[in-house]
Amino acid sequence: MFQYYFLLGLRSLRRNPALTALMVLTLAIGVAASVSTLTILHVMSGNPIPAKSERLFVPQFDNGPLESYKVGDKPNDEQMSYRDAVNFMNSKAGERRTALFGVGLPLEPERKDLGVFVVRGIATGGDYFNMFEAPFLHGQGWAPDADQRGADVVVLSRKLSEKLYGDADPVGRRVRMGGFDYQIVGVLDTWNVIPRYQHLIGPETAFGDEEDMYIPFTTAINHQVERNGSTGCQGNVEPGFQGFLDSECTWIQVWFETATPGDRAALQSYLDSYAAEQRKLGRLKRNTPNKLYDVMEWLEFQKVVDNDNKLAVWLSFGFLLLCLVNTIGLLLAKFSVRASEVGIRRALGASRREIFTQFLIETTVVGLVGGLLGLLLAVGALALIALQSKALATVAQMDWIMLLTTFVLAVLAAVLAGLLPTWRACQVTPALQLKSQ
Repeated sequence: MFQYYFLLGLRSLRRNPALTALMVLTLAIGVAASVSTLTILHVMSGNPIPAKSERLFVPQFDNGPLESYKVGDKPNDEQMSYRDAVNFMNSKAGERRTALFGVGLPLEPERKDLGVFVVRGIATGGDYFNMFEAPFLHGQGWAPDADQRGADVVVLSRKLSEKLYGDADPVGRRVRMGGFDYQIVGVLDTWNVIPRYQHLIGPETAFGDEEDMYIPFTTAINHQVERNGSTGCQGNVEPGFQGFLDSECTWIQVWFETATPGDRAALQSYLDSYAAEQRKLGRLKRNTPNKLYDVMEWLEFQKVVDNDNKLAVWLSFGFLLLCLVNTIGLLLAKFSVRASEVGIRRALGASRREIFTQFLIETTVVGLVGGLLGLLLAVGALALIALQSKALATVAQMDWIMLLTTFVLAVLAAVLAGLLPTWRACQVTPALQLKSQ
């Protein structure tokens, strides 16, 4: 019977074609508006590393001065000073740990036709690649002793490797950056993490491009590589690079990885003990609670998805509601002209339940067609949004979850819109309809 009613629903699309087209278009526009905004929110708020998101932590404590400080004030910065970053890297806390900061270096390629150009990257520890599950195309990350020695080694992105060497494996070759020759030890495969949770604080947005290259943290310090990111300085800073390193300026991000989510308490205890020890040494004068953020908490704290994005989704669903109201009116008009058909079927023995089922399946067919058209409109809307900026191009991508959501939303909207018109159609009195014929 379902198949029969479904075929009747397909045939009913040809009845009142103008009215049907208007219903489908109204439903499709509402679904497209909702799905396109929901898709962007879905991508932006997704878990970038679900297998480890509860085992990766960002520490935070306050090393700001006491002047103008009030109890309850937020910490002066989310980043760390050089002293704290090195102490954490040399500690035994967690399973892995790394510090990182953004760098930018002029690269002198072997190919003279390319000319000198600036590459953007990260100075970090060798644990970085395993901690964040970076995929390697060639080679691997550098060994732990390279961190300690400050070796001149580098890991390239696939994009930069192909620009410099084409499809060849460049591992073992040397590339000159910032006046020094770096040996290439690995090439990462394309690694577009959405959002870029591991390096949120920097010149790029959370949905920016991947890094061009990675060099050891100690190497960048030894070569006094220029920082490419934000720096917060409060208090006196002695002149020179060493003076800057010895200051309380915050410019480095630190990550810990624990073996299990349950090890968070032990890591928090270590952080509290470290802060207490530093207070005894005359630092960390503010009495601000020390905090740990896992990946999703860090994204929330950094407001990667702001209130404007959430408001846009609510507004789009409000628009969908208006489209549903219009669809209800159109369905009432369409079903009202079929009162004589319903009266004859009721007189021949059809129950109200059968009439209700038939008409509801017809509205479901309208929802399926509206969903298909809505999907096309949503894809077009996302393509237009992607043209606005690189960041929007990164998040304006529909996946199979949103594809399925589109059809579920369209059918659900059509069924909801069809409940009242279908119920009204079932109230037809057969005797009155037969008498009027």
